[in-house]
Amino acid sequence: MTRFLAVVAAALTVPALAAEDEGPVTMPIHRLSMDIAVKLATATIDACRKEGLNVAVTVVDRGGHPQVVLRDTLGMDLTLTISRQKAYTAMSFNTPTSQLEGRWSGAYSVPKVDGVIIAAGGLPITGGGAILGGVGVSGAPSGEQDEKCARAGMDAIAFELETVGS
Repeated sequence: MTRFLAVVAAALTVPALAAEDEGPVTMPIHRLSMDIAVKLATATIDACRKEGLNVAVTVVDRGGHPQVVLRDTLGMDLTLTISRQKAYTAMSFNTPTSQLEGRWSGAYSVPKVDGVIIAAGGLPITGGGAILGGVGVSGAPSGEQDEKCARAGMDAIAFELETVGS
């Protein structure tokens, strides 16, 4: 019995020692400032207006929480929910939502998680080697048009994203 307890104690000690040897994992925490998020949302709305489109734009932070929400004058109420879901999905998967369309097939089904939507119009926001958040657009006649507006907004903050963490 004593030998058994010694073996169990040794087995339990090894993982603990290995964890101590690794030390803590540290990563720089980059955040999207409110000013950059507002610039992104405004530039996105402006790009859609140039196309005659009334949309909603949501910018979420790295935790998926809305940071900026804009709905143009004639944008439908539903666009608020959908733009948030597109932004959240793009941030969560760190990929444009248009690239998620058709990703699941066969035995794999589209994820059914509250807040996740698989439809074009969401882009991840990255900078300094980290995910900073996501932007989602809803209200154009197609997801491709939503994404085009989001890309224009991202282009407007490209310099700021290049300098994150510098």
